Amino acid sequence: MSANIASRLETGTPFLKDLIADINSGQIKVPQFQRQFVWKEEQALKLLDSISSNYPVGSLLLWRTKNSLAVERNIGAFKLPETDDMSPTDYVLDGQQRLTVIYSALGALEGQNGFDAVYDLNEQCFMEAPEEFSQTQFPLRIIYNTTKLLNFRSGLVSYPNADVLQARLDGLIDVITNYRIPVVTLKELTVEEVCPIFERINSSGTRLSTYDLMVAATWTENFDLNEEAQKIATSLKPKGFDDIDGNTVLKCLSAIKHKGIKKDQVLSLRNLSKDDMDSLVEIAKDALLKTVDLLKTEFKIYSWDFLPYEAIVVVLSYVYSKRKTLSLDDVRRVRQWFWLSAFSERYRGASESFISQDLEAIDSYIVNGEEPRKSFGNIPSLDNFKKLAFRSNNSRSRALIILLALKSPRNLTNGALIDPEIALSNYNKKQFHHIYPKAHLKRIKAPGEHNSLANFCMLAASENNTISDDHPNEYLPRLIEELDGEVDRVFDSNYLPSPDNVDYSSLEFPEFLDARARLMLEDINRLASGESI
Repeated sequence: MSANIASRLETGTPFLKDLIADINSGQIKVPQFQRQFVWKEEQALKLLDSISSNYPVGSLLLWRTKNSLAVERNIGAFKLPETDDMSPTDYVLDGQQRLTVIYSALGALEGQNGFDAVYDLNEQCFMEAPEEFSQTQFPLRIIYNTTKLLNFRSGLVSYPNADVLQARLDGLIDVITNYRIPVVTLKELTVEEVCPIFERINSSGTRLSTYDLMVAATWTENFDLNEEAQKIATSLKPKGFDDIDGNTVLKCLSAIKHKGIKKDQVLSLRNLSKDDMDSLVEIAKDALLKTVDLLKTEFKIYSWDFLPYEAIVVVLSYVYSKRKTLSLDDVRRVRQWFWLSAFSERYRGASESFISQDLEAIDSYIVNGEEPRKSFGNIPSLDNFKKLAFRSNNSRSRALIILLALKSPRNLTNGALIDPEIALSNYNKKQFHHIYPKAHLKRIKAPGEHNSLANFCMLAASENNTISDDHPNEYLPRLIEELDGEVDRVFDSNYLPSPDNVDYSSLEFPEFLDARARLMLEDINRLASGESI
């Protein structure tokens, strides 16, 4: 494969003038998936300085193909001419920012919008073109206009140091007009071949993805994947899930269409007709709406931030594409799969192939109601559970948060119900509090994992300061007394052992961790068996 691609690589070192000509003719185009021009003036001037110093500024990567991709009609602030799409086109995969600066500073016509620069012959530096500049500041946009260039040079004769100024100008022109940039062109590679190369490219620190490529590869005058993804996001907005990632949408479409999300399955979506794609998008939109409803009602998940894995929404969207509604038994099976996969970290680093295999198993288990062909994971043992640390981006931590929400928790400080939709709509770590304060545990050098999942409870941000870093053997007995007749209900809603069973005035951290972990695992195992709590 790599040898085959290598044979279709073309390398060259064109002059800047040739690159500018290719942009103007439409030979070089900027695909729609590329990022907007984001360079600042300082970066642009630094590039020009590097070119004038004959320093290398990196290579450009182009993809020459007859496939018509969605393109930006502008490069920077410049509107490019309309061109025919009959001939092979060189699409910029890497180097858009550098190419835009070069085109803006050296190729655009005088007076056009966009980055405009001059070279100050006295100060010997580049600067952004002022509204009015002196006759010793050379406007770079006339560098390829012989008549204007000669007139500017002749105008320097009136200065006492004319010889020096003209020599500096001649040197600048000589370097820039003879400067070459290495260009690597991928010739007639398929989308499948370009994709892995494309995914490794970084543009302004932002990794480009399969979705970005698919936006361009599936684009027609009548279909824009970006617009369709936005329609889906808009439909989810009333439910608070409108920030769905484009890649997630793409995987849901592939899962629904192909029962798989392998790279070739995702890329093959570009071969669908407009009618087929429109139909698929409508099915996905309906499936995702039902998925979000299930996440909210069954799992108390109110934003994507608390979904343990992206694979969960992909799988559920597939299920709802096959089933309009889920029976109680179906929900039981979903519940079992959800909690097993979340607490076993089933989809951590999972490949597209692995998730595709699970789609097959889910199809049999949930859609067709057959017995599972495989295990979806195992719940951690008591000892392992106590060692699991709470981290906001960890699937087990997110699952723990969901577990706490399902318990309809009450504030430890006053017994008031905590609204999980408010607490979990947007992640806020202030909503989660160490029961045995970390500072206290560190101070007494308590054994055990201080950030253990079993040491966290849900607590309204406004109540955090009430507990602060107080000694748990002091503040917990105080709360027990203040809560009075409500204490059992409040403590039970937070998986805290009943004060009838433990003495909180002397309960050490290891014993507390053990008792609370047991209570949590009872419900986790119940949920992983398909039961509710």
